[in-house]
Amino acid sequence: MIKVIVGYKLKEGADFDPILRKLRSQAMQLPGFIGAENMLSEQDRHIIALVSTWEKLEDWREWDKSKIRQDILKKAEPLLAESPKVTIYKLMPTIKWFG
Repeated sequence: MIKVIVGYKLKEGADFDPILRKLRSQAMQLPGFIGAENMLSEQDRHIIALVSTWEKLEDWREWDKSKIRQDILKKAEPLLAESPKVTIYKLMPTIKWFG
């Protein structure tokens, strides 16, 4: 299982909620999608993170390169102060921490 964090830095006054809803609703239809959360930075209210969970890295990569996702992000560009930043994490079993 992997978690993907996509950070968005928004322009002042940008309403990004419709974009987040579209991204989530489309991703939910794909194989390997497990769930997602939207997070707002406590340090900077212009930074939003979309944290999604996928069964496999390949599932995320299919979504990442999909035309649907690219079209949604293209429409989001006027709202963004910077390009989105993507970070991918593989879940690490906690049992190894105690060995």
